[in-house]
Amino acid sequence: MVAKKKAAKKAAKKKVAKKKAAKKKVAKKK
Repeated sequence: MVAKKKAAKKAAKKKVAKKKAAKKKVAKKK
């Protein structure tokens, strides 16, 4: 159970990182 929670947190962090990267790309285009 604990391992699953840790994996879920890592996946969430990766999603946030991807969103931030996408925002940076959009900002560069503008």
